[in-house]
Amino acid sequence: MLVWRLCRAIHAAGTFSGEGARRYGGRWNSRGAPMVYCSPSLALAAIELFVHLDPSQTPSDLVAIAATLPAGEPASTIAHAEPPHEWWADPAATRTRGDAWIRAGSSLALRVPSVPIRPEWNVLLNPRHPRMAEVRVDAAQPFVFDARMFEHAAK
Repeated sequence: MLVWRLCRAIHAAGTFSGEGARRYGGRWNSRGAPMVYCSPSLALAAIELFVHLDPSQTPSDLVAIAATLPAGEPASTIAHAEPPHEWWADPAATRTRGDAWIRAGSSLALRVPSVPIRPEWNVLLNPRHPRMAEVRVDAAQPFVFDARMFEHAAK
């Protein structure tokens, strides 16, 4: 399976370390739990990042990085019906699920529902899982959002 991440160029070397999520926490993990947030398409990765950007600033230093997961991954899925009602509005419940998955170490990857496009899926990676060494990470490529996205968002 191919997955994608977008990040600032300065962070490209460590984008699959899970360090950012460990330091700050995220929708599916608490601070202290390393996790790598990925999307199965570059388009979804772009939307996942876009919803967190300031509409008055167009980032100029983004890179897209693809990675190929080893055969059989993702091995686990949190189905759309599994998270609590309105899970997208309260990350506390999803953090509990993600933290438990990281602690269990049962799989390298976990499919989870996307918040901005709920019928879509994101892929979480456990950077401490032994199969992380099998992930093939491609070279970073420059990524630029279409400026029109920010013109409409700023209005």
